[in-house]
Amino acid sequence: MTNFGSMTLLADRFRGFLPVVIDVETGGFNAQTDALLEVAAVTLSMDGYGLLEIDEVYSYQVEPFANANIEESAIEFTGIDVESGNRETQSENSMLKDLFQHIRGSVKAHDCTRAVMVAHNAHFDLGFMNAASNRCNIKRNPFHPFSCMDTATLAGLAYGQTVLAKACKTAGIEFSNAKAHSAAYDAEKTAELFCMIVNKWQTLGGWPLNNHN
Repeated sequence: MTNFGSMTLLADRFRGFLPVVIDVETGGFNAQTDALLEVAAVTLSMDGYGLLEIDEVYSYQVEPFANANIEESAIEFTGIDVESGNRETQSENSMLKDLFQHIRGSVKAHDCTRAVMVAHNAHFDLGFMNAASNRCNIKRNPFHPFSCMDTATLAGLAYGQTVLAKACKTAGIEFSNAKAHSAAYDAEKTAELFCMIVNKWQTLGGWPLNNHN
């Protein structure tokens, strides 16, 4: 395997985009009306061999926006107790400003032009993040507004599985159903899955390494 030493190739790998893994837990399926309750993000880096690896993990508990809808079935599914005094929540605006600052820093550090969201069933997460950003009138959203990378699709191609837990287990990634549906846990497992698929593709010759001398 070619060793690229200290070269920064992440910008080249995805055409100037920095992949950032996102998972959201919500009060329903409608990004415009239902509450955003948890957000987790995982930034990635590249080692000297051009392989992706997890860099930093950011996790937030979010206060539902005014008049947000929360479906009882969604709460039963995620296990989030919205009324719990142990939830250290912050507003959507505060959460997004902090998260986006970290993401912009990573984009700059890797010489990328902008971030692209990676998620499992990615358009769901992208829809909720875009809706929250619009509610907060944030003008500089670092994510591409509609392009994303979906690990459900990638895992279906690579492992014949589209459910996150089953895809991880098929790939040999440890997965705890008891810890699932926490944004932080699901984001980290999604990041592990994404890195494994991308790295395996590279070792099979899928990324034109001979273009990087």
